[in-house]
Amino acid sequence: MTDRRAFLKTTAALGGALWLGPARLFSSSPLADGFGVHPFIEANPGAVFIMKTQVDSKMNAAAKKLAGLSFGQSVFVPLQQSAGGFPLTDKVVIKPNLTARSGSGYTIERAMGIITDAFFVEGVIESMKSMGLPGSQFYIREVNGPDQFGDAGYLDMAGRTGADIRDLDANVNNLSVSEVVWKDVPNGVWFNRIPYLWPVNAPDTFLINIAKFKAHGMGITLCAKNLQGSIASPYQGHCTPYNGEMSIPAADIRSGAKTTIMANYNRHKNAGIPRWDKPGYNHESGLGMETWASRCLDNNSVTKPQLHVVEGIYGHDGNFLKGPGPDGFANDFMTNVILFGKNPFHVDIIGHWLANHEPGNFGLFHLAIERGLSTFLNPRDIPVYEWTAEGNATLTHLEQFTRTSLLTYYLQRNYNGQSEEYWHLCNEPYTYPSSGVDQGKGSDTPESFALSQNFPNPFNPSTSIAFHLPRGGAARIEILNARGETIDVPADRYFEKGAHQLVWRAGGFPSGLYFYRLRFGSFVQIRKMTLAR
Repeated sequence: MTDRRAFLKTTAALGGALWLGPARLFSSSPLADGFGVHPFIEANPGAVFIMKTQVDSKMNAAAKKLAGLSFGQSVFVPLQQSAGGFPLTDKVVIKPNLTARSGSGYTIERAMGIITDAFFVEGVIESMKSMGLPGSQFYIREVNGPDQFGDAGYLDMAGRTGADIRDLDANVNNLSVSEVVWKDVPNGVWFNRIPYLWPVNAPDTFLINIAKFKAHGMGITLCAKNLQGSIASPYQGHCTPYNGEMSIPAADIRSGAKTTIMANYNRHKNAGIPRWDKPGYNHESGLGMETWASRCLDNNSVTKPQLHVVEGIYGHDGNFLKGPGPDGFANDFMTNVILFGKNPFHVDIIGHWLANHEPGNFGLFHLAIERGLSTFLNPRDIPVYEWTAEGNATLTHLEQFTRTSLLTYYLQRNYNGQSEEYWHLCNEPYTYPSSGVDQGKGSDTPESFALSQNFPNPFNPSTSIAFHLPRGGAARIEILNARGETIDVPADRYFEKGAHQLVWRAGGFPSGLYFYRLRFGSFVQIRKMTLAR
């Protein structure tokens, strides 16, 4: 195993010398006075995007940082405030998964898969700094495991980027008024209000939720659960058993909360939510999971990151250090995917599917639909796009992506005569929607041809072109000069029904007026764009 001092010394040296990559893919003249999430992602809030990475080893700091840089440069873009951009003076808050990792057999290398990779986050920060955001405007917040921020590489990373990270006891009783942001929960099941680590949920902030692709007692613990760590202690203790106490003032808990949770639990169990009939009170029981999910959904109902991300350069099975490996420890796998989207539950559903689980077998997703926080339960109903570092977005069937089995101990079936391995997959067939919970349906795209205005416009050196097809078929995108002559064909191939995006690099073409044209059978549409060198 890697020695702690040697590892930290090596990664710190690498981090200080890493190549920051090329200039931003999208830039325009004049410079934008704001920033934001790419408009194509904003226009498809129910979709999930998957970007493949090519990192050879979890120890390759340079490659991990470059993956974060490439991701950030393609997803976070300069954007005029008049077009919905956030001011460059806003605070950027990043919530990684930085949970505690200590225990018997702890080593840095063995515990790496438990947390969001620090070098990936560093790449994301550097990509956004290239838009004019200084390092001092970045805040990394996590309530859990502050004593291990150093081992995790986050203190060194914060030093290199200039980001602010809290390395203190984040108990609400030890924080000043200015260090806590209280948020009312109007439709909460458990909470009346929740205290967040400033500047989470403060005005003039841009929150990015960056989870880790890993297994846990709640299943595959991704975006929805990761936000739990942005809450001051002890309010973040969502795993407190149904029959336990969270040690918070009664005024901050809904009157009759336990009665409501019990009624909901019985209703959901009778409706057939899988494994909800497992007896007990803690998170290894159906009632315990109902309790945890209720608190988790309260949090998600009032905390709205601008983007939910799952860093899956390498995935982690088991639970923290323990796992199904032959030595009793968890395994890390080079999964090489980054998942992201606007809806945390949709991202998590696809994450569970990629981890070789059937999402319909997890109660959290049923409850999220009932609370109006999610639209889909069946992963095949969610629009999934393969996203590239160039900013291309191609609607893609789930089966085109590689699945990696991440075993969990979630609601092990060891009751009523059932015998299931402690580390298992929840991959039993699920017929959607057989749970009895109301299923929503929705679509982010129109049922007609559409060729959107390119972004950015004017542009230099690249711009993205989005279009929608009402049916699958051969589509052709052509670039024309001011004389109407075809000078480039960025795409001429089969596309699935739905929305797509591709990027045109202007290369050595001169400044001036250009046109782009969509052809699909007899349908033709053309728009103007301006290249400004």
